Amino acid sequence: MEEKLYNLMDWAAIEALVYSEEDNPHSILGPHITEDGVLIQTFLPTAVKASVKVSGGKKEYPMIMEDEEGFFAVLIPRKTIPEYTICAEFDNGAVEEFADPYAFAPQITEKDTKKFNAGICYDIYEKLGAHPMVIDGVTGVLFAVWAPNAVRVSVVCDSVLWDGRRLPMRRLWDSGIFELFVPGMKAGTVYKYEIKAKGGLTFLKSDPYGNAAEVRPDNASIVADLTKFTWTDDAYRKERKAMQNKKAPISIYEMHIGSWKKPEDGEREFYNYREIAPMLAEYIKELGYTHVELMPVMEHPFDASWGYQVTGYYAPTSRCGSPEDFMYFMNYMHEQGIGVILDWVPAHFPRDTFGMCAFDGTCLYEHLDPRQGWHPDWGTLIYNYGRPEVKNFLIANALFWAEKYHADGIRMDAVASMLYLDYGKKDGEWVANMYGGHENLEAIEFLKHLNSVFKKKYPDVLLIAEESTAWPKITGDVEDDGLGFDYKWNMGWMNDFIDYMSKDPLFRGGAHGELTFSMVYAYSEDFILTLSHDEVVHGKASMIGKMPGERAQQFANLRAAYGYMMCHPGKKLLFMGQDFAQYSEWSEAKSLEWNLLQYDEHRQMKEYMTALNKFYREHPAMYQLDHNPDGFTWINAISGNENMLVFTRNTKKREETLLVVCNFSPLVYENRKIGVPYAGKYKEIFNSDREEFGGSGAVNPRLKQSKKEECDDRPNSITIKVPPMGISIFSYTKSAPKAKDNKAAKSETGKAPAKKKNLKEDLEGKYVKARSAR
Repeated sequence: MEEKLYNLMDWAAIEALVYSEEDNPHSILGPHITEDGVLIQTFLPTAVKASVKVSGGKKEYPMIMEDEEGFFAVLIPRKTIPEYTICAEFDNGAVEEFADPYAFAPQITEKDTKKFNAGICYDIYEKLGAHPMVIDGVTGVLFAVWAPNAVRVSVVCDSVLWDGRRLPMRRLWDSGIFELFVPGMKAGTVYKYEIKAKGGLTFLKSDPYGNAAEVRPDNASIVADLTKFTWTDDAYRKERKAMQNKKAPISIYEMHIGSWKKPEDGEREFYNYREIAPMLAEYIKELGYTHVELMPVMEHPFDASWGYQVTGYYAPTSRCGSPEDFMYFMNYMHEQGIGVILDWVPAHFPRDTFGMCAFDGTCLYEHLDPRQGWHPDWGTLIYNYGRPEVKNFLIANALFWAEKYHADGIRMDAVASMLYLDYGKKDGEWVANMYGGHENLEAIEFLKHLNSVFKKKYPDVLLIAEESTAWPKITGDVEDDGLGFDYKWNMGWMNDFIDYMSKDPLFRGGAHGELTFSMVYAYSEDFILTLSHDEVVHGKASMIGKMPGERAQQFANLRAAYGYMMCHPGKKLLFMGQDFAQYSEWSEAKSLEWNLLQYDEHRQMKEYMTALNKFYREHPAMYQLDHNPDGFTWINAISGNENMLVFTRNTKKREETLLVVCNFSPLVYENRKIGVPYAGKYKEIFNSDREEFGGSGAVNPRLKQSKKEECDDRPNSITIKVPPMGISIFSYTKSAPKAKDNKAAKSETGKAPAKKKNLKEDLEGKYVKARSAR
């Protein structure tokens, strides 16, 4: 038998295994039927003895060490492959019994691999990565990774001493995908892939499709089971379409989850997702936001990147807990009626060697040419959108967060950098497209592909672009040559508005166009007005810090700014800490300055934002026609020297019209005549200068009846007190109709008044009465 066994040995293949250069180990290892019986071979470096146990251990066949590096073989006299385990003793005395990893057929089909290679396997995250499963009654983990140019890929972890020779993976056809089912492995296992590149260089990589990762600075992937959490947010998701359509109010609280609040015990850096959820939900509901937007929660190595340099696209950061913990967070927010938007970064990725950079020894995810694959400003790598598998990786990832974590929106970061080949580059640092232009044709096709696929599967989940240029049709339909986003951040409005508000009121008149210009293009896209994290870092000052004047004037300025933002067409977004006027710039390394709320001015600013959000949600004119020109009308846009604006927000119903008066000067305008859209009664229903908000109390307590006096090119007007550095909002009520006939003019008794006689009738009546008396 030993001679037959010896003659069955494929010594060239064994040598390939020993030198770890075999990309199809299943062709050698595992069970194989021969004319002389079932040949079972295994390669166990550091093992000194091995045997095969058949039929639950009733029969045991010692294996022969055919190569001293640890290659064992046995020939079992039977015609069919039995159920068996391998029992091995290692040089440290340890004895292990395990199912043979090389006894299992491929789990990823050839059809799946062809779809992936074509860029259209949209659930590839169910195949690639590490997935606990049961195959033929055996529990284990299926590993799969795309590394087409690797000589060999292995799973390495503690149980195999991080030795890449122990668990080499099988290359599936010509797909570039390597796969291996490892029996006995469980969720929680820390692992990496060991990759041997052409030329012999061998290195370790984290799993691009891994669902969990170690806490930085450690960077290995962790096997996670995403099927165990029980979701209870069906009611919210059923209502999501109505809550997120273009006619609904959307007020977004943007936040960095790691620095919103820090634990006070000093023993740890971050709260767990489960701890954050109830604290955050209570705050969001108190202030009246409809959504929270999380800066990237995907795994990243560098805290100061704020999550925008991602290494684990399929893993929520372990800084705040496990995947199940983050599922709990999402579920809890939904149960509280709060939508969650996730920031996502398909534009670039970091050069960290454990990540996707030169993943299989070649520029796999990035471009080879640094003029195409390098971001000079950020020091990161640009995705090769022309490679189908790279597009598939990203498209599937966006779908993954909606599918596995029930995300209500995906906000795509740095879209402008994707659209332009010369973004942030000098002459000679970029390569023109096939037509000689600077448009990134492959990125454009990728975005259209992603958005069209995403909206077909999740039509009620928002897709938002952070795009800072005038690229046309960002929110246009893909069928009409648009990119297919639901919303675009209005960066133009943000830059103009902050520049205006940062000026001393004495000089604002010369910049009046910065207030009004946004309405020239307001309906070219479907916009979200943003005052985001980017505006309160790196020496730019916080929002309150940007405001001119003494402290009281700064707060008045900020109230007016937020009021104008809320009344301007477009959905809304404000970064954390700015709603209670934190003076310090935001830092990811420390908590928000919640202690400021003990002071009246900061507490009043928070109360103001609560009232403003409430007012926004309760008045359809503030949001219902955000993206329709009928929803906004200028009354006065030319009083630049007075720092004033007057306009209306409208719905299809005249009685829901709101008249908005903005004053960005420190002057009180007493008895100011304002043109109104309709004759009728106007009542002040919101004023940022109310004393309870910290203002001076320049309000209009009495109802204002319009007069037929022309003003602002309107036939009717009212006279009001305009608060200093403030915003006033008036509701409209139609005046009661005047009596037109006896029937319409009946008294309270229900009787019509006597008909009034003319002068002739009156005199004649008196004459007749006098004659009768005589």
